[in-house]
Amino acid sequence: MPETTSPEPPRLHRSLGVVDGIALAASSTAATTSIGIGMGALAATVGLQAPAVLLIAFLPIIGIAAAYARLNRSEPNMGSGYVWVGKSLGPWFGFLTGWVTFVGTMIFMAYTSAVTGSVLLQFANKAGLHSLLGLGLDPNSTALSTVVGLGVLAAVTVTAVTGVRRATRFQTWLLVFEYAVLLVFCGWALVSGGHAFDWSWFNPFDIKDGTSFAQGLVLAVFFFWGWDAAFSVTEETKDTRDVGRGGFIALLTMLALFLYGSVAFQREMSLGELIAQGPQGLTYLGAKLAAEPWASLPMLALMCSAVASLQSSVIPTARGLLAMGRDRTMGRVWTRISPRYGSPALGTILVTAIAAVVALLALAIPKLNEMILAAVNSIGLIVALYYGLTALACAARFRSDLRTSFPLALRSVIAPGVSGLALLGIGGYLGHSYFTMSDHFELSPDNGWFMLAVPTAVVVSGLGMAAWAKYGRRSPYFTSRRGSNTNEPVPALLDQTS
Repeated sequence: MPETTSPEPPRLHRSLGVVDGIALAASSTAATTSIGIGMGALAATVGLQAPAVLLIAFLPIIGIAAAYARLNRSEPNMGSGYVWVGKSLGPWFGFLTGWVTFVGTMIFMAYTSAVTGSVLLQFANKAGLHSLLGLGLDPNSTALSTVVGLGVLAAVTVTAVTGVRRATRFQTWLLVFEYAVLLVFCGWALVSGGHAFDWSWFNPFDIKDGTSFAQGLVLAVFFFWGWDAAFSVTEETKDTRDVGRGGFIALLTMLALFLYGSVAFQREMSLGELIAQGPQGLTYLGAKLAAEPWASLPMLALMCSAVASLQSSVIPTARGLLAMGRDRTMGRVWTRISPRYGSPALGTILVTAIAAVVALLALAIPKLNEMILAAVNSIGLIVALYYGLTALACAARFRSDLRTSFPLALRSVIAPGVSGLALLGIGGYLGHSYFTMSDHFELSPDNGWFMLAVPTAVVVSGLGMAAWAKYGRRSPYFTSRRGSNTNEPVPALLDQTS
């Protein structure tokens, strides 16, 4: 009988370059969205010292970026922190890193869907559709904004499923437009603003208390969150070094844009205006500076940023779950690769479905701005946790570099170690502040117990899922001394040729 061979399993396509990595990292960080809806929250926390807090928060973030780049050079893996932490600090910490990243992104996608829907409703009102259709299109309605935003999420999921290369090209054009609008309007505010520039804006000692400073730092870390999305496509990149380059370029660009935007906002708006406008800050700026139709351009840029960040959240999350599925810490359903598109199509659709459920559950908070602030504060603690663990994993893995040259030790051990400890320390201090600031539980972004309950629930659920993965699934991730045997279960999933 003739010898038969089983067909080769479908593989991920290596098609990305450094520009694609920049587009994915920048889209996931979503500078326009962070500036547009986050400056009000930051002002409410640290007053006019937002530029100082953003600059200080960048210091540990650059140390975290050095850790990611060093680990990725040693072991390029789409699982990133999940794999690296598991091998250096132990599988329980590693699984927790992957889990909190997944859940934090689900929360982010839920509230970003609502933001996107809110902006679309504002456009609909400007176009007169509310009168034409006889409907009340309230952009501050969490329920209506969420429903509209979930429609957008479904649309960008289709693009993510049909190929990451196509998705990053789409994101690149969105970035070009939104950054052009952001630069023009913020530059206009810098020149024409009625509030004099003050160097005290860069003085962190003017912040009223330690709790406000810590909360401001966590919010600022959230501003920068997302640049590491570039590392999720390392196994789809032609040259794995392009991943680190893309992440660093995107991160430095974000710092410049955040400082530029924060100073511009404070030149044009008083502290009271910044706090009052909240998530409408960028659209309010456009209305102050220009007449229609130009005044709507910042709103359009905000919408482009939100759409791009939704898509760039779906892509790395599906790949992180694929890495976990390869180790059988998550179900095998996440490891399926589409033979037509060369992407984890089913996993991408499932990620969207889960985010939609989270968004619908978030309707328990009736006001959009309260939903945003609650989610941002909660995600900030989660991000501090998994960034801190990944940085410590880098310091632990390459601690022998301390016996070599100082520049190498600085990049591999000292900067990551100090940055990781700083983020974990800030998160711990803020968690204690949340615990002591309230004496009862309430679904409110002003309630400390609620703000602490969300990240606590994420961590506890992660430990429960880790126990199930170890004792129920009997995942080799927990039994191997390596902490992961990613290359063994499904080796044919990846195309290792460049």
